[in-house]
Amino acid sequence: MLDLTLGTALLITAAPAITLGALALALRRGPGNVWERSPRTGLGGRVFTLRSLRTRRLRLDLLSRLPQVVRGELSLVGPAPLAPGDPRAARPGARQWRQELRPGLTGLAQVRARSGMPWDDPALLDQHYAEHHGVVLDLAILAEAVRAPLRTALRRTRPTKAHLSDTDHRPPGYSGVE
Repeated sequence: MLDLTLGTALLITAAPAITLGALALALRRGPGNVWERSPRTGLGGRVFTLRSLRTRRLRLDLLSRLPQVVRGELSLVGPAPLAPGDPRAARPGARQWRQELRPGLTGLAQVRARSGMPWDDPALLDQHYAEHHGVVLDLAILAEAVRAPLRTALRRTRPTKAHLSDTDHRPPGYSGVE
């Protein structure tokens, strides 16, 4: 239910940016080079085509996947979508939980990788998510997925204080001994 309601609201909000991004890419690269398509394994082991805009600017690549959330191919939060035959899906026990969960736009592995924590093995983080997933954890992961890029953007735009040395404002010929 969270995927459908929040995914729809996000899609409506992001649709103008996605449209403008797709148009800009079409003008720059040509209409055939706007979307990246790659096969991924989803819920129940079904293979679907993951579609993304060919850009990382403003995270439009992730936002362009929102229609797949609304259709039910992806979840807002879940393990990373793997290509069919990816060896990470063949690990002991991984096949079962990977087939029981929809892959997500973001997940525990993605938000922890940006945090610089030492426990950053994506496969272990995806497995931890599979064992403990729920609405509260999903909301916490979504909050961190939004908060981290915003914090980075704010750091870039925050003005820095100017630091003048003692000699920068003294008149010419001034000596500290006088």
